[in-house]
Amino acid sequence: MYEAVATVVGTVVTEPVRRELPSGEQMLSFRLASTARRLDRETGEWVDNGTLFLTVSCWRRLVAGVDASIHRGDPVIVQGQLRSNEYHTREGAQRRDLEMRAHTLGPDLTRCTARVERRRTGHPATTGNISAGPGAATAETGAAGELKDPMVEQSARDEEPVNADV
Repeated sequence: MYEAVATVVGTVVTEPVRRELPSGEQMLSFRLASTARRLDRETGEWVDNGTLFLTVSCWRRLVAGVDASIHRGDPVIVQGQLRSNEYHTREGAQRRDLEMRAHTLGPDLTRCTARVERRRTGHPATTGNISAGPGAATAETGAAGELKDPMVEQSARDEEPVNADV
């Protein structure tokens, strides 16, 4: 099977839904809208040029990050495999839905701001400290010996995240 890998910039239009499959595997899905825009040279204004709707599905490690970070209305950038699914409605009409199986997903920082919290995977964190002498900040203690969650490493900014400024 051929894989069509694409990147789509858009807005989350449904609240992400997390599901547990019979196998115990977790997945999360939501609908995404991406509107193409073009500059009308006669009027000098931006004009909408059609909207692409697709279902984004997230698997494995991506589920936890998206579940904790992404909500309806958030501007995002998604990269993954595109697939077309055909199905029949209850009325018997044949429909086709475009689905993206996401490899990576994050906020569109041209339209919002975000605070980064790194998840640990059991590897020692690189803190950027050249010499970690007594009293130096580490991933476990943070600044001035403050204890932190060993599974999360926060960015240097402790501001509240803003999901969208649109």
